Amino acid sequence: MTNRNASMQRSMHKQRGIVLLVALTVLVAMSLAGVALMRSVDNTVVIAGNIAFKQASLQVSDRGSNNAWSWLMTQNIAVPPVLQNDDPTNGYFSSRPPTEPDWFDDNTWAGQSLTTNGGLPDSTGNTVQYMIHRMCTQPGLQYNEGNQLCVLYFPPADKLSSGSKAVGAAVYQSVPQVYYRITTRVLGPRNSVTITQSSVVM
Repeated sequence: MTNRNASMQRSMHKQRGIVLLVALTVLVAMSLAGVALMRSVDNTVVIAGNIAFKQASLQVSDRGSNNAWSWLMTQNIAVPPVLQNDDPTNGYFSSRPPTEPDWFDDNTWAGQSLTTNGGLPDSTGNTVQYMIHRMCTQPGLQYNEGNQLCVLYFPPADKLSSGSKAVGAAVYQSVPQVYYRITTRVLGPRNSVTITQSSVVM
């Protein structure tokens, strides 16, 4: 009887040791799961914040487009015409770039763009820059000189069903309108960068 009691006591001691090991293993697993959950929540919050900043910078880009359009309208009525000449200090170029630049490269914008708000970030931390290209092939010439390919001939009353708005299509006696492209870059909080482009005729 004594041997049996001693054997049972040894067996109980061994079982208590196994329970402790299992409990520690479960505790470690739960701790790791908790840490992973916290990191997942943090990442989700950061991603949501980045998306919000990106959307905000996209809305702010309209400011650059509007400023560029206002500048174009002012220059278009100037006498003598000035839009056939480059004006880098105002972010204006009288011809399209020979190769499409990398719009995310700072060197593309250095000294060749105009910044709204005096170059300072606005109240939301966004800095807006814009650049204007007349979509002609040759700089320094009028839109109707040489093979510029940047003019839309638009019927005054828009009643010619056979008229085409495509560049290089058949030309009718009508009011010429020149293509311009406005490229806007917004530098926002958290290193967000937004590039937008809009085409206008004038």
